[in-house]
Amino acid sequence: MTPLGLGIDLVEVGRIRGLLKNHGERFKERTFTAGEIAYCDSCADSAMHYAARFAAKEAAAKAIGTGLWAQGVDWKDIEVVREASGRPTLLLHGGAKTHADQQGVTSMLISLTHTRELAMAQVFLA
Repeated sequence: MTPLGLGIDLVEVGRIRGLLKNHGERFKERTFTAGEIAYCDSCADSAMHYAARFAAKEAAAKAIGTGLWAQGVDWKDIEVVREASGRPTLLLHGGAKTHADQQGVTSMLISLTHTRELAMAQVFLA
């Protein structure tokens, strides 16, 4: 598997908790897909799960090489979904998918971790 991109991001859960408190639905709907919102809202401490997905979106954008809001890539173009086993995986849409396809990306690996204070994600593209 030839590496085509690698991205990592670390997010303070308190920052996301503040965005959820101050901007609520507007922040959620601007940043996350309906599936991500449904999953995170079903968790006991939703802020940790939102933070992990926020970090994943940033890490994926770094791996693709565009960054978010650049070159036609939007927050919702990068989606974290869960396999039946609970393993997280990425779905790319819109500009993110276009850039990944242009680079020849055929597989993606993602790892998420979080505590009450920090959330981190790493994305590997091949």
